[in-house]
Amino acid sequence: MSNVVNGINVTDLEVFAREVAADVKKAEVRFNVHTKWAGQTKSVSHVTHYSLAGDHVERDFTIISDEPVELLGGNTAPGPMELLLAALNACMSVGYAASAAAMGIKINSLEIETDTDLDLRGFLGIDDTVNPGANEIHYNVKICSDAPQRQIEELHARVMKTSPNFHNMSRGIKMLPRLEIL
Repeated sequence: MSNVVNGINVTDLEVFAREVAADVKKAEVRFNVHTKWAGQTKSVSHVTHYSLAGDHVERDFTIISDEPVELLGGNTAPGPMELLLAALNACMSVGYAASAAAMGIKINSLEIETDTDLDLRGFLGIDDTVNPGANEIHYNVKICSDAPQRQIEELHARVMKTSPNFHNMSRGIKMLPRLEIL
């Protein structure tokens, strides 16, 4: 009998969760991204590894970012804010798929749309009283499932409680900058 729901092997998920609960060292995950400026408003980021429970895991992904022409870019890739929203959506999508699987809920379709706005006076340093970042992010989650409404609402609450990027963006994160002048 297959124990795969929403593409997630529920047995593997349960075993992984028990292992993490039994050994706090197995809960440790560290991500790394290296970005180089590529001229104008373009940057190229490389994901080469992460670590899980102290084990180094190789990866090989490239993420390109650029601004639209109207914001002085070349319009060759999504902008940093769009990538930030995409990261939020992707993280919540994982949360919905995995949490639904753990709850025995089959998802037929899932869509998340986010939007935000910025006041460029903050970014451009025109007005020090204006936040250079977003003040609000609006998001709409559309789920199609045969599960009862009450279960879908429980799923939504669970994802809002456990999604790492939802929490990263809904509260302040301590930033630890270091500058190297070459």
